[in-house]
Amino acid sequence: MGTSRIPGFYKLTLEERLAQAASAADLTPEELAAWTTGGVNTEDADHMIENVIGTHALPLGLGLNFQVNGRDVLVPMAIEEPSVVAGASFMAKLVRAGGGFQTSSSAPLMIGQMQVINLVNLEAAKLKLYERKAELLAAADEIDPILKKFGGGARDLEVRVFEKSSIGPFLVVHLIYDVRDAMGANAVNTACERLAPQVEAITGGKVHLRILSNLADRRISRARCTIPVKELAFTTQGDHAGRPYSGETVRDGMIAAYAFAAVDPYRAATHNKGIMNGVDAVVIATGNDWRAIEAGAHAYAARSGKYTSLSTWGQDADGSLVGTLEMPMAVGIIGGATKVHPAARAALKLMGVETASELAEIIVAVGLAQNMAALRALSTEGIQRGHMTLHARQVAIAAGASGDLIEKLAAQLVAEKTVRIDRAEQILKTLKN
Repeated sequence: MGTSRIPGFYKLTLEERLAQAASAADLTPEELAAWTTGGVNTEDADHMIENVIGTHALPLGLGLNFQVNGRDVLVPMAIEEPSVVAGASFMAKLVRAGGGFQTSSSAPLMIGQMQVINLVNLEAAKLKLYERKAELLAAADEIDPILKKFGGGARDLEVRVFEKSSIGPFLVVHLIYDVRDAMGANAVNTACERLAPQVEAITGGKVHLRILSNLADRRISRARCTIPVKELAFTTQGDHAGRPYSGETVRDGMIAAYAFAAVDPYRAATHNKGIMNGVDAVVIATGNDWRAIEAGAHAYAARSGKYTSLSTWGQDADGSLVGTLEMPMAVGIIGGATKVHPAARAALKLMGVETASELAEIIVAVGLAQNMAALRALSTEGIQRGHMTLHARQVAIAAGASGDLIEKLAAQLVAEKTVRIDRAEQILKTLKN
């Protein structure tokens, strides 16, 4: 694609926005239809999960202005919360002035866990497993020949000893498995189940649980951005129009807000939720497992023994604002819903990603942008001004407004600073009369 900068995109009609997306990624009418017809039909849905009675759609927006490792990308985001897409897009615009997002990833290594119980001597069992490590890895490598063909497979074996638990002592064997462009759950779970009899024969114990860990701390993605301080300056709009914020004031306010999240788990939970607003929206749009990503992210945030911020914010020698985000990112572009769901396939094509690592890096860039948007709002005008302006439209619709009345009703709710359903219903009656 050419550029992710599309000024005035929000002013276009729905049809015009779709046309822009189609042009950017050569999307076919069928691929576009996946975004306007609910994404998946009930027949396909019936084969994806149990007890199907229909499908459920979320709004799908485009994150604009993103430049990741020098490449422009349009980012599909599926989310119901107002202000997220707009906030991330505006921050990505500011980040472009500093060269865009710089990202990297570690190898796509997942951890499979085998819990070994009923052992007579834990240390002896541990040593036996390490003595037979090469044999176990070779066996694991033969389980998925297709994955092996593409460069994946078993990479390492680790043994952990748990002396105290509610059931007594036991071992946990970690199989470190390279899953390439897959999310990896099926491959890792299969490998663990196949290795279990061999582990039992070596240790004399019983392999109980055999499953991957969603704390994918071997599969880390990182994003970094630098924003020149002059880009942060702005003047308020709306109720407090004309109030200036210097770039230094905004920068220092954001750094102070980050410092709060770094030391206080109550603040860190909300801070990280803001990151996940951006992350989950892309994960859902691409048909990946957002629950696994959430679990891994929050466990990683507590890896030191105290829950803290996933991101960091500070300033460099030039006074520019510098942000970083590091987190587990176990996403795939093959298998599962990424291949079955037409809307997910169209989303991946729109982004032009060729590897799971590339997708992961775009996702963490979006998470960092959304974190930046939240910190900027919180440390200046407050989170509610922009959020409630957009939320007012939802309230207007819930009150029964349609067509032009939606914007009229939303505007009055914002002007009154009373974005409530009861007041919306009262105003709507007046507008209709």
